[in-house]
Amino acid sequence: MNRISQRLLGVGTAALLLAGLAACAGTPADSSETPAADAGTFASGDDTKLVFGVVPDTESTQNNWEPLGDYISIITGKDVEFFEAADYTALIEAAIAGKIDVAAFSGFTYYNAVKNGAEITPFAGQLTGDLKDPGYYSVALANPSAGISTLADFKGKSICFVSETSTSGYLFPSKALLEAGVDPAKDVTPVFAGKHDASAEKIAAGTECAAGFAEDAVADPMIADGKVVEIARELVPGAPIVYSNALPQSIIDILVDKLSETTMDDMIAAGVVVADPDAAKEWFAGTKPVDDSYYDQIRDLCKELPSVESCQ
Repeated sequence: MNRISQRLLGVGTAALLLAGLAACAGTPADSSETPAADAGTFASGDDTKLVFGVVPDTESTQNNWEPLGDYISIITGKDVEFFEAADYTALIEAAIAGKIDVAAFSGFTYYNAVKNGAEITPFAGQLTGDLKDPGYYSVALANPSAGISTLADFKGKSICFVSETSTSGYLFPSKALLEAGVDPAKDVTPVFAGKHDASAEKIAAGTECAAGFAEDAVADPMIADGKVVEIARELVPGAPIVYSNALPQSIIDILVDKLSETTMDDMIAAGVVVADPDAAKEWFAGTKPVDDSYYDQIRDLCKELPSVESCQ
């Protein structure tokens, strides 16, 4: 059993216990009563509030997602409370435990959440920069003084990854390294930085990592400044926006109708205040509709990478 499954086992056990207690409580006295058509629950128990979970990609994660949080508040009429998880696995655990109403995952964290029992549905894929379809880039980086020019040169080095459940910071990098003849489980010394900016900064410092990986929104400014050099990049599936299946149907309908396909300009027109729209679009330019089948590419990749522990 891998470390993530061990950590999540307690969540699943607790859920089963709660289900058993509910069953023992029996049925309502008047079983002829039917639930309201819009029956549903909110993560906080407060029907005036939506809890918005976000992957802790960078130190400024909440700032990056505040425009979307503001837009969700505008379209639903609910207050939005951010749940910024301490790490990737903590967001997975929160989804499994029903502690979020809406969330911005990465493809691989979504895969791990659903695999371990989270009742969530993806409905929108994140657009970044000038891309017209959901997606962003995993960028392989090296310290300028490390003498590294190809992925094959990563062999025998200390390599920075983001998290064991990061799409662009571990899953796709593992694939890229294997294709270059480097086994990420045997041929490198992994350093998990926890966040994309932390990974890039460690590479730039050159003390803990000679090279490594980060998403393009973090990597590109540091490449431009000469702090790191780009070795390779690969397009990865767009990050999913998901809703909790427990939400009232009326809220789900609003989210799907208003958020499945939108742009940052649409959000600004609706009343979202953004200090620097061009900079904001590099991180979140809008959305296009996706569903669970879009992330079959993550499942297929996991079948090809049995050495990646989080795939198991």
